[in-house]
Amino acid sequence: MTLEAGRNAVVRVAVATLWASPETTRAVDAPALADRTDIPAWISAMNRDQQVGQCVLSQLLLGERVLVEEVRPDGWARVVAVEQPAAKLDPRGYPGWLPTAQLSPAPRETPPAQPLVVDATTTSLHADPAGELVLDGVILGTRLLPAGPARDGWRPVHAPGHRQPLWTPDGHLVPVSTRPPTADEVLAMASRLRDVVYIWGGVSAYGVDCSGLVHLAWRRFGVRLPRDADDQADATTPLLLGAERPGDLYFFARPGRPIHHIGIVTAAPDSPDRRRMLHACYMQRRVIEEPLSADRAATLVGAHRV
Repeated sequence: MTLEAGRNAVVRVAVATLWASPETTRAVDAPALADRTDIPAWISAMNRDQQVGQCVLSQLLLGERVLVEEVRPDGWARVVAVEQPAAKLDPRGYPGWLPTAQLSPAPRETPPAQPLVVDATTTSLHADPAGELVLDGVILGTRLLPAGPARDGWRPVHAPGHRQPLWTPDGHLVPVSTRPPTADEVLAMASRLRDVVYIWGGVSAYGVDCSGLVHLAWRRFGVRLPRDADDQADATTPLLLGAERPGDLYFFARPGRPIHHIGIVTAAPDSPDRRRMLHACYMQRRVIEEPLSADRAATLVGAHRV
């Protein structure tokens, strides 16, 4: 089967990067453009300036669905990432470009099985239990369909682009939650990504931006928040400042400008100048937990609850 415009496809690599256009990619991006991506190698090769290149829009996880809008003969597809809401850009999802080699046509029928989600920060898929490595770098929040019962501590799963089931450690998977997560659960999940590198557009355990951290933490529990911070503000419930609790969200904007930053509340404030948050920090280029600086406090425009 080949990709076709107007039809759905699924990501077949562990992490696919969504690009503004094929022409904006750089030489340093080669590991993220490969048929089998190597996101850690991509991130480690970038300098500080390249980490915030706005050629990157977002990232998609193994099995994530897209609507294919155009397939170019040079190996690129224009897609809409339908699992990443982006109302201001496209009501169907986040638009951008992906290499066609990183996609497989969506199956006509989905196996009738309760989906599992990766709960390990990263895991790998193997040809057999403890056997040959087939796909490395599968990350937290990735959904996989079981292909049978666990055996010797390993679970077979269906993976896009592979005819035969692949195997992953059973302890790295949990059933997709059937109840909304608590704020404490989401905060604990996001806290596992502390010290992860800041990457503009990142949505992985290897590199993440501020809204990507929030999107990924809630995604682990099956809650589909929008991808960008301003859309996340529109999709959540405003609170009176002072009423926020751990797991709520802080939003930041300059006067007269749209929201540009988001963080996760980590402590109930005992005074207006003693607020704390976990966030992917552009300045420090990593995920940190810290008190709001004077500049952050001056641009705080609201607290919201999911």
